[in-house]
Amino acid sequence: MANLYALTGPDRMTLYWDLPVQPSERYEILLDGVPCGSTDKTHFTLQGLTPRTCYAVEVRPVGSIQVVTEGEKRPLDVTAEPWGAVGDGKTDNTAALQRVLDACGLEEYVYFPAGVYRTGALFGHSHLEIWLDKDAVLQGSSRPEDYEPRILSRFEGTEMMCYASLLNFGTLDHTAGPNCEDVRIWGEGTICGGGYDLAWGTIASERERMKEELAAMQDLVKTCENENTIPGRVRGRLINLSNCAHVRISGLTLADGPSWNVHMVYSRDIVTDHCTFRSKGIWNGDGWDPDSSEDCTLFGCTFYTQDDSVAIKSGKNPEGNRINRPTRGIRVFDCRSSFGHGICIGSEISGGIEDVRIWDCDLEDSQFGVMVKGTKKRGGGVQGLSVRRCRLPRVMVCQVGYNDDGVPGPHPPVFRDYLFEDLTLTGLYRDVDGDGSMKPCAPVELAGFDVPGYELEQVTLRNLCLAGSETRQLLLKDCRGVCMENLNCVP
Repeated sequence: MANLYALTGPDRMTLYWDLPVQPSERYEILLDGVPCGSTDKTHFTLQGLTPRTCYAVEVRPVGSIQVVTEGEKRPLDVTAEPWGAVGDGKTDNTAALQRVLDACGLEEYVYFPAGVYRTGALFGHSHLEIWLDKDAVLQGSSRPEDYEPRILSRFEGTEMMCYASLLNFGTLDHTAGPNCEDVRIWGEGTICGGGYDLAWGTIASERERMKEELAAMQDLVKTCENENTIPGRVRGRLINLSNCAHVRISGLTLADGPSWNVHMVYSRDIVTDHCTFRSKGIWNGDGWDPDSSEDCTLFGCTFYTQDDSVAIKSGKNPEGNRINRPTRGIRVFDCRSSFGHGICIGSEISGGIEDVRIWDCDLEDSQFGVMVKGTKKRGGGVQGLSVRRCRLPRVMVCQVGYNDDGVPGPHPPVFRDYLFEDLTLTGLYRDVDGDGSMKPCAPVELAGFDVPGYELEQVTLRNLCLAGSETRQLLLKDCRGVCMENLNCVP
């Protein structure tokens, strides 16, 4: 059945589905014809199932599918011989953990019992499963040298040699499809990067390496966000997925990458669910970043991020225009922001972004709510955005002035075909980049580009509740074809 999906383990399955055009107040779940639960969300988890068993699953009124649970696998305990990892928070386990990752086969999974396992960069492979028990922490080193040699990666829309990430899967190749498939990283534990110390240690090391080069490019440096922008682009991530397919990340706390936490590039079918993202105090501390990737899904997650909770990207001009790999088929639902910028699309949009659907998210405690952002240089664009049944400080489509260095693309971005429906807009945002207080803002701010043919067009605002806003202003600039239906102001 289209739009009804299942993620399975040996004894459980998680169902999820797209929000219908006419949503139900509750959805009834039946297993082999027997009612087993209901929910007002668009996902549901069943546990206590039998391995290698086919089940008939029905979600009323969405549809039905046949689901087969997986077989049980043999755990490879990282603390056991011949691996011998030590969870004392001090021992360098990089070599031991890499050996167990390399050895893990189709009928096995890498098992982390409770403990703190310090490590440098690790590299996974296809058909790999990793499970972290409650109180198990995979703790990244804070030393830049522990993430060498560098690997080809992409940062802020440009391919370059970067320090490796804590967990690395796949090899970057914009001309090809997946080279790493069928990966699962899940459990009840934590994956924690080197955080602030690693980020600034990397920047300092790169600034020293580039000292003469930076001195010769001061005109370019002046166009950047700050003096750390160029040396900061070589930082690794927490989890890096390059040219990957069929990856699930579930149940974990993902914290303190030196830049972004989960970054997927040229990938498809990446599902992240029931995770907590933390990166407060880390510059560029994004949570979940699909980049020139397709059919990526995020749900049931909570964000405490210093930058974008979600950042949807597709490359930066002119390289992003040339590579021309769009991001499409992104689904984000039942997520909440407790600190962070919210869900942001851009600013790297040169490869194009299409078909993004967001629903049932509570981003009230964020800086931007839902934001589409770009610069006139980008090319590409964002087409086909749906935001429904969310609570937000505001919705924004705007131009930004940062990350605007480099050669322009062939034309401004195309912003077209947006639906904002059944939203509560508070008109108060969390000043994440300032003092952290709540401040007033316009609940709706929409702007295209002041170039004929590149205005923001075909926008529908329907059933919006402007709740408690001090301004209640709707700011529109360079727009065409904006339809407003049933906008209500309440105290």
